[in-house]
Amino acid sequence: MSILQSTPSSGAALIGTSSAMQMLRAEIESAARSNAKVLITGETGVGKEVVARHIHMQSRRQAAPFVTVNCAGVPDSLLESEFFGHARGSFTDAYRDNPGLLRQAHRGTVFLDEVGEMSLRLQSILLRFLETGEVQTVGGTAGGPAVDVRVITATNRNLAEAVSAREFREDLYYRLNVLHLGIPPLRDRREDIPSLFEYYLDVFASQHRMARPDVSAAALQLLVDYPWPGNVRELKNVVERLVLRAGTAAIEPAHLPSEIGGTQPSAAEPDGLPSRAAISHEARVDELVDRLMRQRESFWSSVYPSFMTRDITRDDLRFIVRIGLEQTRGSYRLLLDCFNMNPTDYKRFLAFLKQHDCHLPFQRFRMLNASAAPAASDSGVR
Repeated sequence: MSILQSTPSSGAALIGTSSAMQMLRAEIESAARSNAKVLITGETGVGKEVVARHIHMQSRRQAAPFVTVNCAGVPDSLLESEFFGHARGSFTDAYRDNPGLLRQAHRGTVFLDEVGEMSLRLQSILLRFLETGEVQTVGGTAGGPAVDVRVITATNRNLAEAVSAREFREDLYYRLNVLHLGIPPLRDRREDIPSLFEYYLDVFASQHRMARPDVSAAALQLLVDYPWPGNVRELKNVVERLVLRAGTAAIEPAHLPSEIGGTQPSAAEPDGLPSRAAISHEARVDELVDRLMRQRESFWSSVYPSFMTRDITRDDLRFIVRIGLEQTRGSYRLLLDCFNMNPTDYKRFLAFLKQHDCHLPFQRFRMLNASAAPAASDSGVR
């Protein structure tokens, strides 16, 4: 779980002059004038936390704490304890009282990232807090003064669809969705890519104390044409890599990653499945496979956070999925057990893979094992 507290001067710039960015800035200014709850939606990497911070910094709460809580892949007990606090002795390792993030953020802002991944149980507890403002400490007694915090939430999921599927509480959805800010993906505001690229060239050259390279017109055109599935977060990682590896005064197409510059063939087998050569972060992938297969960690607490923070690439994730499917002979249902997930995670897991283009065809794995004992029945969507 990522828990961050900002100082009043912290935050990142909102770069871009496109009409979409101008509209987003106007919505941020409007949201900052009130204490209403805000729901921020958008694809992974578009900058939802940056927008939340700007709302906080332009509001009357700017001098108070801004606390970020990432709700994805965190056990209920840990998230509830950190969020609402706990009393000493309420559970193992609770050696002292913990006031919780809500009390620490009194008069400030709490940003709940990936709120769509919160369990139904915690959704109920959060709803109760939003209705009363009272914090129920884990292992403590009810009551006490109400906490004054503004709640901003974000998700890359369609919460309306999650409500229809009974995966998200309808009453909580309407509580959170008072003001809605949708952040467009980078491919829908391509005119902002040059200024973003130049901005992060300055940032990382200064941060790493290296000479700032220029970018050629041909390379810049490739950057603008690339769809950026990882959005601004992916662009930042690409820029930092280019700055660290820069050996010339100008970035040319040959210096760009193969998926952007198209200078290298895809490292995949003839049937399109990712091969070992496709891995960008070999040591990291091997570590994650070990955590899944030998240490029996959950996919949600090991692979998922690494992918969402861009520590591993899409090809890395596909390769991990391939390893699992080879173990289960193509069964995505059996893959839940292989990756240490609950059976109820089936739809969520498939939706995640399809959203990020990492859902591999299962037929190849069945054919590879045609001579072996048949796999268990795997009905439903694969």
